[in-house]
Amino acid sequence: MRQSPSNKIEATDRVFLFSPSGGEGRDTVAVGLLKSLSKRHPLVSFFQPLFRQNGLLPLLSASMDELDLEAGKEEEHAGVQEEEYYTNEPLMRRAIVTKFYTSPAIKKADFALVVGSDYSKVAHPNRMNTDAALSADLQCPVLLSVSGEARSALEISESIKACARTVQEKGSKILGAFVSPCHEGIEEKVRLELVDLSIPVWFIRKVKAGQNLRQKAKACFEAYQKGVNEEELFQALSRPFTAPVTPACFQYSLIRRAAERKKTIVLPEGSEERVLRAANYVLSHDAVDIILLGEEKYIRRRAENINLSFISKAKILSMDDGPLKEKLEEAMKKALPACSDEEIGELIKDCSYFGTMLVKTGMADGMVSGAVHPTAQTVRPALRIIRTRPGSEIVSGSMLMCMEEHVDIYADVAIVPNPTPSQLSIIASQTCKTARMVGIDPIVGFLSYSTLGSGKGRDVDMVKEAVDDFAALHPKAPFVGPIQFDAAFSPQVAKLKAPHNPFAGRVSAYICPDLDSGNILYKAVERTGGAIAIGPILQGLNKPVNDLSRGSTMWDIVNTIAITALSCEEEDNE
Repeated sequence: MRQSPSNKIEATDRVFLFSPSGGEGRDTVAVGLLKSLSKRHPLVSFFQPLFRQNGLLPLLSASMDELDLEAGKEEEHAGVQEEEYYTNEPLMRRAIVTKFYTSPAIKKADFALVVGSDYSKVAHPNRMNTDAALSADLQCPVLLSVSGEARSALEISESIKACARTVQEKGSKILGAFVSPCHEGIEEKVRLELVDLSIPVWFIRKVKAGQNLRQKAKACFEAYQKGVNEEELFQALSRPFTAPVTPACFQYSLIRRAAERKKTIVLPEGSEERVLRAANYVLSHDAVDIILLGEEKYIRRRAENINLSFISKAKILSMDDGPLKEKLEEAMKKALPACSDEEIGELIKDCSYFGTMLVKTGMADGMVSGAVHPTAQTVRPALRIIRTRPGSEIVSGSMLMCMEEHVDIYADVAIVPNPTPSQLSIIASQTCKTARMVGIDPIVGFLSYSTLGSGKGRDVDMVKEAVDDFAALHPKAPFVGPIQFDAAFSPQVAKLKAPHNPFAGRVSAYICPDLDSGNILYKAVERTGGAIAIGPILQGLNKPVNDLSRGSTMWDIVNTIAITALSCEEEDNE
């Protein structure tokens, strides 16, 4: 049932119940929603990303029993415990996304109700932001539940508006709101206060709780049904929804899609701890097959010392393996006919050349290196041995930029210092292929200090020539340029600077006029805008080889391994 993360507009198969305070009113709505959804969908299930012991999960399980629906094991409905979540938020957000998409109960369901955090008497200042972020991570539109107990219509409406702003800031969308519990005579006053929000609002009276969970579930069902027009609810759930693409769901999608292809990736720096941890992670998700270069006993012992149990699934090759080394040397002689036997013997001692030859001979589908060695040591063997694809005279480097609610791609950020107009057009073409490979719909923006003729100069003319070249090669592709970054990025600025262009303000693939601007741009956005940068991804090679920064984290390496595996598929489809 669960689909892979994307941002296409379609009928939703999940909804997130968001509440600023939790409690009995939220619980009543959660139980009632299960009943409503079970009338429309053959198999409904539920999931709570962030939970507390003795919280809502037992009541929802009892509700499933009351509805005669299969609840599944409790762990299939649970993400992570709250106290664990706040010890490492980025890691736990990834873990929650993975648990959601791999939960047996959720995978087989036709519709999923995702419920926000349980609340305690100890207030947590980040809880509302956390729930809003998780609704975006799980690509759920949102239904609100706010308490109306001992509150005026103005106070209730202000609470709903504040929640709506929080959810929208994180990239999701409000479909409707429940006031639970509420007192009589307040309905029309609240609706009048919320007229500008344009969402339906339902009002539920206070529930007299039963003695046990099943009795409580039954009482919740009865109170919910008296206050909710179900046809109105289903109309709200059918409203179009553009799902946000957050870093957590995007990174999960890379691993999941890599697992579908199951390629073999060689990691020449096989004894480096970050590389080992990354290899262990992708192997634990069965996403790729891994070849590590190094001494097997040392690597196995090091992995055991830091509890990396899945390294046992990796293939470890020694660069001193005589028959293998001889085989690769013979292949390298054919790839580099101008080199002497002595030169070949020296080159094969370099782990980057050794790994590149494994890719060249088909023993591996791709290579990731650079956690220890400089960029040139990774790129040079690839350029000499793998070489560029037919029709692609250059190799360029793109960077995926994961913003809070979407992912863009920038190029060239790594390879070509001063591209010609023709080369800039090629870089744009290569970047479009990379974007589509990772699930981004590319709208190309050729960046400049001028927007559609607002400025003059040799540099603007160079970009204009690249735009014309790209247009001739890809007449149906969506693109705009020359264009300033603000007009490419912001719909509001685009209305002022490029009011008649359909792609200004919507750019997702940013093509920089030179390496200086590209490298500066991505690092500025990463450091000041809080984006997660994934890459650089080398574009234009016959087979995928990708470079890492020597400052790469384990997660950087995981992402690059996944992208390299996806690039293998792209190369297969050429």
